[in-house]
Amino acid sequence: MIRLSLVCSVTLLLTAISMPVSSQQPAGSELHSIATLRLGPSNYGRVQLGLFMANRDGSEERPLTPTANNDYSPSWSSDDRWIVFTSERSGGAELYRMHPDGSALERLTDHPAYDDQAAFSPDGTSLVFVTSRYDGTTDLATLDLASGAITQLTSGEGGDFRPAWSPDGEWIAFSSDRGNGLPFSYGRWEAKHMVDVYLVRPDGSDLHRLTESNGFCGSPDWSADSSRVLAYCMTGDETLTVRRAQIAEGTTVLKSFVVASGEESRLPEENGAMIAPAQLSGDAYAYVRKDGAATRGVYYSDGSRGPRAAIRDASWSSDGGKVVYAKNLPATAVGYTEMWTPANEFELFFLSGLTPAVSPTGRYAAMTAGNQLMIMDTATGIRRQVFDSADRFMLAPHWSADETSLLFSIGSFNAFFAGFDHLFVEPEDRLDGGARVAMINVDGSGFRELTPDARNDAFPSWSPDGSRFVYRTFDGASSGLRLYDMETGESSVLTTGYDVFPLWSPRGDKIMFSRLVGENYDIYTITPDGVNLQRLTTAEGNDSHQAWSPDGEYIVYAGSHQGFKDEASYSDAPQPYGEIYVMRHDGSDLRQLTDNQWEEGTPVWLHGPLGK
Repeated sequence: MIRLSLVCSVTLLLTAISMPVSSQQPAGSELHSIATLRLGPSNYGRVQLGLFMANRDGSEERPLTPTANNDYSPSWSSDDRWIVFTSERSGGAELYRMHPDGSALERLTDHPAYDDQAAFSPDGTSLVFVTSRYDGTTDLATLDLASGAITQLTSGEGGDFRPAWSPDGEWIAFSSDRGNGLPFSYGRWEAKHMVDVYLVRPDGSDLHRLTESNGFCGSPDWSADSSRVLAYCMTGDETLTVRRAQIAEGTTVLKSFVVASGEESRLPEENGAMIAPAQLSGDAYAYVRKDGAATRGVYYSDGSRGPRAAIRDASWSSDGGKVVYAKNLPATAVGYTEMWTPANEFELFFLSGLTPAVSPTGRYAAMTAGNQLMIMDTATGIRRQVFDSADRFMLAPHWSADETSLLFSIGSFNAFFAGFDHLFVEPEDRLDGGARVAMINVDGSGFRELTPDARNDAFPSWSPDGSRFVYRTFDGASSGLRLYDMETGESSVLTTGYDVFPLWSPRGDKIMFSRLVGENYDIYTITPDGVNLQRLTTAEGNDSHQAWSPDGEYIVYAGSHQGFKDEASYSDAPQPYGEIYVMRHDGSDLRQLTDNQWEEGTPVWLHGPLGK
């Protein structure tokens, strides 16, 4: 199967940013600013989730926590005295608990790693939760609420998610993609999420697999007698559809599994994209429906409905009369907003749109918004349109060294603008409607297309002296990177691999790019004469969206080293990669700047060389 080079499909659809805010640097130190786009539940804007409490039917809804905190993953204790939840109010994802009236708020974890998806033990003395604190991937740990002691429960390759303690206290059920890797979805480059339900004793013994889905079964919940586990299931390829923030329709099924034998039975609901199932009293159960603007929200097995909103997950009181849930809140248009990072020599910013191409002096930023090319003055935030097209889209602008002109890509780009329905199965599919590299002066004059038709040429990057640029190309017969000579108008072959996102170093000595190797994308460099090829990353998953520091000494990129941090249905992001990393130009001194379940992408240095 032929797959398109890695690009975050939704990232490239987004609009531009507004004026950055200033931040104060620590005295006597150099602070290095990096900006990144975040994809999450707010439909590709800043992640905004709030906790709400309501009656079973959704009436008398009220906010349970301040909506600016980004709170999610609520779960009741069995005696209804406590609700545990995850909050990013202090920076990273940490666990908190409070009473159902919002009182007695208590922070339970304090660690730079990601902590989430907690569930109480039946006696209320302990929690089981998901954490990345051990090896970077998500494992399960238990927390003794009296002592604060944390004990690792699971380990190994892949991620563990959504734990649920059995009512008799004997088992913890959880979902996991352990051993499944990150296989591409059919005809696309985004990864499927291949998940099954596992069981483990609270002391970590007797870990074994309960389901054999050959696709996805997740979010287990227990019957009252601890004999059965309820889960939602789908095919591996369907996980690409169901994870999207806004879906018109999707298909999952609800299943019940006998713990002793693994025997499964399908529940009768046929109600679109059903996620987050919850066993209520007796044989009653509930679930969240994710698809359709009018059909989203909570449903019950008796046919009634609960809260109606873009709900992420929910939990019920012991009598089923009250429900607490996290729901998506409207995204607000913000410019640069400072984000938390454990790396104190950096300041990290979230962007509400496509990361711009910052000019060499930092005074201007070029950006695309669908079929428009714009330039923003970074001091005033004022934007002006440079070029538009009635029938083609634009991507990836790049500045000339003297800031007088821009290179950019112009074409159909069905992979990005036609959603996930455009497949790349045959070699000729890589043409994707065709694209060319174009050039324009910053005053809007002098537009011209430089590369020939009948190919897909994109992602140009100028050499520091402006005499050449590098770009990626592919058609039905060839692919790779090409060097375009500005004087002669001729292109020469630099690479013949499945390569994308080429960027010329500010020092002029290297060209960086991302290459498909097996089922992973890794970052490489090569000298402009086509020799000294170096592979800089080798971890499983996709490494891409790379950018140079202004001095060419360091590289920032988005990588999927840690895989999924939650079931893909809950993240609303196209793919699991998205942690931001920094390394030296030779691949050494790797540092991680983010640790969360959201997809970060297209990072860019805002100012100053990385001198540490």
